[in-house]
Amino acid sequence: MADQKAISARNLTKRFGDFTAVDGVSFDVERGQVVGYLGPNGSGKTTTIRMLCGLLSPTEGSAEVMGVDILKDPEAVKRKIGYMSQKFSLYDDLTVLENLEFYAGVYEIPKEEESARVAEVLAMAGLERRTRSATSDLSGGWRQRLALGCAIIHRPPLLFLDEPTSGVDPVARREFWELIYELAEGGTTIFVTTHYMDEAEHCERVGFMHAGHLLAFDTPNALKGEYLRGTAWLVEASPLLEAVEALGQLPGVIQARMHGDRVLAITGPKQWTADAISETLASRRIQVANITTADPTLEDVFTFLAHRGQG
Repeated sequence: MADQKAISARNLTKRFGDFTAVDGVSFDVERGQVVGYLGPNGSGKTTTIRMLCGLLSPTEGSAEVMGVDILKDPEAVKRKIGYMSQKFSLYDDLTVLENLEFYAGVYEIPKEEESARVAEVLAMAGLERRTRSATSDLSGGWRQRLALGCAIIHRPPLLFLDEPTSGVDPVARREFWELIYELAEGGTTIFVTTHYMDEAEHCERVGFMHAGHLLAFDTPNALKGEYLRGTAWLVEASPLLEAVEALGQLPGVIQARMHGDRVLAITGPKQWTADAISETLASRRIQVANITTADPTLEDVFTFLAHRGQG
């Protein structure tokens, strides 16, 4: 069906003994979207993704991935997706080319198509000049690109990326996101887990996981509009910690936290002005050097939701 969801999860739950890793998660992903699934380490992101990939059976709930029931036919799910795990499932004793050829065999790509498919992936990942390089000799960024190539060599319509930018430098992170959007522009649905909140800004829809619960799932702008209705202020003040505490105690302040060498405070609509904030802090013997407005971020949304203890 043309309107079929790429992913449809309902009350997806996974328990390990007495521990609930994922608790009643429900969401839909439209085809062609780039979705960020965010949260700190241990929040349940990887367990969710492994259930959706057909690698782990849910304790309760259900899900369909590209129209396939993950409970009834997990093997069929695996044929319709690409999966790049946290540990980059590469063979260090093989070259770049040999790894790609191995995965072409795993995905049963016809021999007459294999060379063209490998060349396509090498060009996409910028690995054409590294085909003979030992995988063990690659830097983190190049290993990341090779792992992505291995995950998409069979041209899956849905790609799961589990913490793909963990452990690589900022330049490699940025370049990797450029590759993700190249794939998305070609029609691939991307579902990426990460604990880097800034990466959420690249996504069309964002889900926030915390302690096994899905706190929210929507577009970045909708999340900011729903949970952070007001004004964000960057306050340069001294002593800094006292300023954070003082701002957090003011009526109408949604949250106050450290932001580099300043305080980021989010106030409710029409609650405060820069002059009122400055005067209030000064009355508490806190010196204010500068106050400017700022755009709320998805990190602010997550901080608000986590502190509120939704789910």
